Order: sequence, then C-alpha cells, then structure tokens
Amino acid sequence: MTAPIAIRRLNAAEQGFAHHLDQLLSWESVSDDGVNQRVLEIIAAVRSRGDAALVEYTQRFDGLEVASMADLILPRARLEQALQRITAEQRTALETAAERVRSYHEKQKQDSWRYTEADGTVLGQQVTPLDRAGLYVPGGKATYPSSVLMNAIPAKVAGVAEVVMVVPTPRGEINEMVLAAAAIAGVDRVFTIGGAQAVAALAYGTESVPPVDKIVGPGNIYVATAKRHVFGKVGIDMIAGPSEILVVCDGQTDPDWIAMDLFSQAEHDQDAQSILLSTDAAFLDKVAESINRLLPTMERADIIRTSLEERGALIHVADKAQAVEVANRIAPEHLELSVESPEEWLPLIRHAGAIFMGRYTAEALGDYCAGPNHVLPTSGTARFSSPLGVYDFQKRSSIIYCSADGASVLGKTASVLARGESLTAHARSAEYRIKS
Repeated sequence: MTAPIAIRRLNAAEQGFAHHLDQLLSWESVSDDGVNQRVLEIIAAVRSRGDAALVEYTQRFDGLEVASMADLILPRARLEQALQRITAEQRTALETAAERVRSYHEKQKQDSWRYTEADGTVLGQQVTPLDRAGLYVPGGKATYPSSVLMNAIPAKVAGVAEVVMVVPTPRGEINEMVLAAAAIAGVDRVFTIGGAQAVAALAYGTESVPPVDKIVGPGNIYVATAKRHVFGKVGIDMIAGPSEILVVCDGQTDPDWIAMDLFSQAEHDQDAQSILLSTDAAFLDKVAESINRLLPTMERADIIRTSLEERGALIHVADKAQAVEVANRIAPEHLELSVESPEEWLPLIRHAGAIFMGRYTAEALGDYCAGPNHVLPTSGTARFSSPLGVYDFQKRSSIIYCSADGASVLGKTASVLARGESLTAHARSAEYRIKS
C-alpha cells in the first residue's frame, strides 16, 4: 500500500507562521563553484575557438559524431518537413495556440510618439525592435513546443528581423513538434547545439552562429549560469527558478480539480512548488484526500510526491484579507483565484506573474493556448518583474529636438544645474545656445 503524502499543513494565524513560510519559499538558484567554473571555461573556449569548440562540446556532451558545424545547422526545409511529419491533430493544436498567442501579443505592441511644445521644441519616444533574438529550447526527449511559440512569437510581433533558435539533439534525438512549432512561429535559423556553449555562441557569435541582442528561453543549471555570465554583453529574459503555483480557494471548487491543479506544477520537477490557501479547513482535508487518491494514477507520481512533500503546503487562512496578505507575500508565478467572485479579489492582488480567474480557469490553459505568455517571474520576483512580452523585444529611444527659442530657455536651466555639479563644459555647451 502506498504511504500517504506527507504534505505540510500550516495555519496563517499561528505564531511563527511567517518564519515557516519564509523557509518554505526559500530557493537559491545559484550554481556551485564547480558548475560556475565549467561554464566559464566553456564560454572562454567558444569565444576563442568558435565553431570548433561547438563541434567538440556537441561530440562530448550530446554523444554525436559530427564532422563540422555544417552538421549542426537545420535548414528551413527541415522545419517545414516536421510540419508534415506530426499528426494533423498536433498541427491543428500548434496552429491554434500560435494564433491565440499572436493575437494576444499584438495588443502589447508599443508605438513611437512625440509632441510639440509652444516654442517648437519636440519631445518624444521612438520604439524599435531588436535586430536579432536568440531562443534556447531544451532538446532530446523533452518536448517544449509551447516554449518555442511563447518565446518566438512575441519577438516576431515586435518586429525582430531574425530569430535564431538553438536546440540540442542528444544522441540524435530530434523532437518533431519542436521543429514544427519553430516553423509556425517563424523562426529563421536553427542550430542543433545546447548547453552553456550554445548560450556563449549566441552571445559572442562564431563563424556560423550570429551574435544576438537578447537570449530567451528555459534551460538547465548550466544554461542559467551561462545566461547570468553573458548578461551585459546581451540581454536575457530572466534567471528562472522552479515552476510554482498558488491556488486560493473558498472551498466550493471540486477538490479533485484543485488536487490536479497542484499536480500540474509539481510534475515539472522535484523542486517545483504547489501551495493551496483556503479559509475552509475541512476543504483542505478534502484536497489532501484527493491528492492521495489521485497520485497513483499519475505517470510522474514519484516527482509529484517529492515536490509536494519537500516544497508543497496546504495553508489555512482566517479570512479573505489574510489570504490576500499571504498571496502577496508569496508573489507566485501562477495564481489561481478559484473563488466565487474573482473580480472582487483582483484589485487586491499586487504581486503575481499570471492570475487565473474563477473555478474553470486551470493554469494549464495558460501554459499552452490561452494567449498570454507562459514565461513568468518565479521565486517571488513577480514583486518587480513581468511576464515575457513584445516589450522585451523592443527598445525605446528618447527624441529631443529644440528650436532656437527652446534651446535658449532650456539652456538657462541646464546652465544653473550643470554649474551646481561643477561640470563647466556642460554649462558652456548649453550657454552657447542662449540668445543674448
């Protein structure tokens, strides 16, 4: 007989709750010294040896016999071929999801603007896309076509001229749905490389891989560490921690639904985090029963069990106000408001990557096809970060045009401030343009 899951139970009203919650949420996404040193060595090798280093690391880490970089380039025709190889049902699902993601992100586009002051001075903002973006996609048996759509489509909507995708193919394993998603999303170039070496290639460029302006997409600890090191040379989306979900429920949703929503994040990996808040203690008992009854039916039962026992929790809160307080303290990646009137809660929620409103809105819908991006801030960073979007692939340049009169008026103010900072050249530069 399978032992019941030992998922922790907490009460927000009890003394010491804040301390227990901090411990529960604690997550350090830092690399150990060994990983850090290996990543630095790989980056240095790619910078100095280019394609040769990429070929060598692919042979070593992916177990592939490749003669040259030419063996690691997938032509556009190969992506189109993948579209024909997947099932009609899979293609329809990908195209439907892509259209919804594209439609949502079209509304995020920012336009340039300007205005003219009375003296003829013109101020404004020019919005332009990045020239080239790099997309990292995990490879092998992992299937993440949804990540391809969520990362590539916003870039294309933003107007990025070239999207370069890197995806490892360990032991020659190629995922057709990933390549099909790349074709649908409009990915321009694909290289079958991965790991820290792929990140280094995107950041610095090689003879074959063009350098990009920004690197996005999920990866393992080596990929995350490499992204951290190349930041500054290129932009990055974020250093993501494990996936997480916070469900707030009033006790009126089917407990089996809630249990499965918790499973949906726990099955990602052992470090994923699933937390339930409810004002109904008896409902927490019902969900615990559902968890234990449904767990044996799950393919990834061992991963789910470890995740729930190590990082999961069922938390009793006294009332709506306390539920909101705890939710904002957690600042979750995914927040489900499985309550009667979610619209009444929405103005109270200050920190969340994505908010799923009502009993029928499963977080899984957001992962695949609702439309909003599934690349979200984790580990409490929703306090200051936002979902990936079109704005991540656009730049804003300030526009300043002064008329003669405007330069004269502004020059007097600039002169005073510049001399106050002892920057005489600044002051005189402005003063030259002041009308006598």
